Amino acid sequence: MLKKLIPVCTVALAMLVSSCGSTETPIQKPYNEGINVTPIPLELKQNEGNFELTKSAVFAVNDPSLDKVASYFAAKIKNSTGYDLDIKTGVPSSNFISLNLDKDIAVNGEGYLVEVTEKGIDIKAKTPQGVFYAMQTVMQLLPAEIESPTLIKYIAWKVPNVSIKDEPRFPYRGQHLDVCRHFADVDYLKKQLDVLAMFKINTFHWHLTEDQAWRIEIKKYPKLTEIGSKRVEGDGSTYGPYFYTQDQVKEIVAYAKERFIEVIPEIELPGHGVAALAAYPELSCTGGPFEVRNIWGVANDVYCAGNDSVFQFLTDVIEEVIPLFESDYFHIGGDECPKIRWEKCPKCQARIKELGLKSDKEHSAEERLQSYFVQRMEKVLLKHNKKMIGWDEILEGGLAPTAAVMSWRGEEGGIAAANMGHDVIMTPGGWLYLDKYQGDSKILPVTIGGLLTLEKTYDYEPIPEKIADDKKHHILGAQGNVWAEYMYDTDRMENMTFPRIIAVAEVNWSAKDKKDYKDFERRMNNQLVRLDFHGINYFIPNPEQTTPSANFVVFLDSTTLEFKTSMPVKFVYTTDGTEPTLASAVYEKPLTFKENTTLKIRTVLMSEKMGETRTITIEKQSPAPAVQKAAGEKPGLKAEHFKGVARKMSDLEGKTPDEVEYVASPQKTKHRVNDYVEVYPNDFYSTILTGYIDIPEDGVYYFSTDSELWIDGKQLITNDNGKDTARRFSRADKSIALAKGLHAVKIVRFGAIFGGWPTQWDVITVSMRADKDKEFSVLNEKSFK
Repeated sequence: MLKKLIPVCTVALAMLVSSCGSTETPIQKPYNEGINVTPIPLELKQNEGNFELTKSAVFAVNDPSLDKVASYFAAKIKNSTGYDLDIKTGVPSSNFISLNLDKDIAVNGEGYLVEVTEKGIDIKAKTPQGVFYAMQTVMQLLPAEIESPTLIKYIAWKVPNVSIKDEPRFPYRGQHLDVCRHFADVDYLKKQLDVLAMFKINTFHWHLTEDQAWRIEIKKYPKLTEIGSKRVEGDGSTYGPYFYTQDQVKEIVAYAKERFIEVIPEIELPGHGVAALAAYPELSCTGGPFEVRNIWGVANDVYCAGNDSVFQFLTDVIEEVIPLFESDYFHIGGDECPKIRWEKCPKCQARIKELGLKSDKEHSAEERLQSYFVQRMEKVLLKHNKKMIGWDEILEGGLAPTAAVMSWRGEEGGIAAANMGHDVIMTPGGWLYLDKYQGDSKILPVTIGGLLTLEKTYDYEPIPEKIADDKKHHILGAQGNVWAEYMYDTDRMENMTFPRIIAVAEVNWSAKDKKDYKDFERRMNNQLVRLDFHGINYFIPNPEQTTPSANFVVFLDSTTLEFKTSMPVKFVYTTDGTEPTLASAVYEKPLTFKENTTLKIRTVLMSEKMGETRTITIEKQSPAPAVQKAAGEKPGLKAEHFKGVARKMSDLEGKTPDEVEYVASPQKTKHRVNDYVEVYPNDFYSTILTGYIDIPEDGVYYFSTDSELWIDGKQLITNDNGKDTARRFSRADKSIALAKGLHAVKIVRFGAIFGGWPTQWDVITVSMRADKDKEFSVLNEKSFK
């Protein structure tokens, strides 16, 4: 997916800039109507009239510490308006933006007061950070075009007269980004920080080490980036080397600080360290050798807890990383650490014996060893005045005394930690994992799975009811997590992050009783335009069928397609093969087709920006006739297994299968790795299944599989999209007209790693639904004859 740049005269946004030529009458855009401040303030009263920003306006500051804040916003305002606003110390009688520190106002340290009148804008806060957030609010009171990096003409730069009192509900308002599975460069990170600051997010959790990569320069251990910053993918290509130098880390931290964002590093331990073990195998239990992991999931190989050199290595790493960051917290990971190596490692078992660690009903000795590991590293952090934070697995075996917990496996870990008196950041996957689908999975690029709509994220409440009243203050806030396994480039990262991270911002900042999702949807029309000016590739809801979406629709006599979406947006469409434009027909009711048609349909936002086109082939067919099964053929499916890696049919052609079996259904085949952890070279098998499917009656049937599917000798489904992306969750469903009776079927599952996902982790399945049904059913032994 290519970046969507904003051309000077783009129709998609209908932005009028100086070179477009127009009248000098100010243009009023519908998305600029009303108050669109996001997150919604604690108190806001709109008064009569407005303040008009002109080139003679000045910033007036009452404290030198506010000069940087004034300069920051003066530069942004100059970009879009052309006004070069002076920064002064005295407040003129009119045409001013007054920035004031006032220790006596009734808001917290990040809160502020804003008073807008015809004469000017008066801002008060206790801290420069509060003034910064007040100015972000002022910018959102202006038309969205204020965020333009280039000059915009024919806009009335007016701010409605308002009285605002505002402060955040939670002190921790975060976004996490995994740059290990897929990398994000410095420019990308800066762009994200700019936008996070707009929505008053104050923490950036930077996930820097993993099984799949080590992304931060450690001068004492150069092999970490020489070896650990690249990997060989399943298709043989090399990803990397990609990493951040220490100077680049300092650059990002300083850039974030200017925007009042704290950057928290994460160095994973004791698990998720294969990239480090590839560089220094002596830090493992087995001694290796290792390769940087090229599949997702959890690795069995972890740091050896019985080896003192491991603790020296991690101490050295941490002591190099700490000076690069100014954050109070240091994240040590602590999640998903299998104990299989520790259970068999003489050094680890000796450590267990030395420490007198015992198993009980709650924890194994190895889980208590992990607690020892984490607490030992906590002492290193405390020595440097850093607070430790980790994923909720650090609760297992006993929580380190001063540790804070990120609750990701639901809310239970956070509830337990808070009730024990530990600080907690809520990051439960069901609401705040931004790697899940945002709409119908059938027409979207692959994700980790699951559905997380903008509304569900918005509806999250960070303080669970099970937390005792006197412990609720331990919930510091919530964080949206961006895990990048299936985000193959930064465009995809952005698309998955926005606009859901804006919902996370409002969850954290705004008072619970002020939240209103319908009003949030309305305000998003304005905020998305602001994102356009920052070049953010945000998610635009697709037109989805009310039955599971498919781009190949077969009918016998006629078919009717009805569309919906996850947000209230307009659709336009064509039926003559041309691309839909703003002038195309507007979808208003279900569409009926009686002839072969190519339907093209796409979303139109209030800004007149258009989403990607969905092309749906609609084809009239007569039911393909049933066939007779040859005499003597065995019941069920013949499964031919070919050992080794294969990625396409030509890899199997002419080969003799290594094993043949007969099974009642595809999911009964052999050669699946069941633990979702390790896949070894000898585990890879491709499988060709052949047999007959029994169709119950004449009609149109939809098929879904993440394998390859042939019916009656013709290929119906391929999941090869020309890119090395994971073969998970069929995104190529198709329909076909079939007569009652038997039809020859062939199912092929290639044994390989596609986009970090080994197909050997999957059960082979084929699902089917009749045209009249709304749900698929997995075909079982009753379907194959």
